[in-house]
Amino acid sequence: MSLSTICADPGSRADERERMVKEQLIPRGITNQAVLESMLTVPRHCFVSKQFQAAAYDDCPLPIIAGQTISQPYIVALMAEALKPAKTAKILEIGTGSGYAAAVLSRVATTVYTIERHEVLASDAQTRIKALKYDNIHLRTGDGTKGWPEEAPFDGILVSAGAPTIPQSLVDQLKPGGRIVIPVGDKITQELLILHKNADGKTTMENIGEYSVA
Repeated sequence: MSLSTICADPGSRADERERMVKEQLIPRGITNQAVLESMLTVPRHCFVSKQFQAAAYDDCPLPIIAGQTISQPYIVALMAEALKPAKTAKILEIGTGSGYAAAVLSRVATTVYTIERHEVLASDAQTRIKALKYDNIHLRTGDGTKGWPEEAPFDGILVSAGAPTIPQSLVDQLKPGGRIVIPVGDKITQELLILHKNADGKTTMENIGEYSVA
C-alpha cells in the first residue's frame, strides 16, 4: 500500500490539528508541551479509513477495521501525558489499533514497542507506520498481556484496552521509576489508573478518572 493510498497529503490539515489542540486538549488540562506538539504534528487522518478521514480531528473515536476504534484525541493525549515520558524513554504500548497512539508516542520518546493481537489490524497499522516513516516504532502481533520480555525493561507502558487487573508480567517489565497507564474495570465501568514503580521496586496506584473509548 502506497502513501497516496493511505492519505493524499500527510502534511495537510495543520489548521484542523491546531484547532483540535486548542479546543479539545488544552481546555481539558493537557499541558505537556511534547505531547501537544506531537498531537499538532501526527496526521490522524492517515490512521483512519478514507470514508472517515473528514471526521479525523473531531472530538470522538472512529471505527477502524476488525471491529475496533481509534480513540478520541483527548484520550490519546491524556494517556501519553500520564506516562510523563522523557525524550530518551523506551515505551511499550499494548493494543496498537490503527497505530495512531504509537505514532504520537514516537514523537515524545526514543523508541516505541507496540503489540496488537488482531493480525489484520497489526498488518494495517504496520503498513501505515512504514509509509509514514515512523522508523522508531517496532510492532508485532501477539498477546499483549505477556508484554515484550526480550526488550524489557521499559520506562513506561501504555495499555489501550481495559483489563480487570494489571498483568503482573507488565509490572515486572517496568523499570523502577516508570509508569503503567491502563484502564482497569469491567465492560461497563473502567477507571484510568497509573501504576508507579518506585526506585526500590514497590508500586503505588493513582486513579485519574473514568475511562471510556466511546
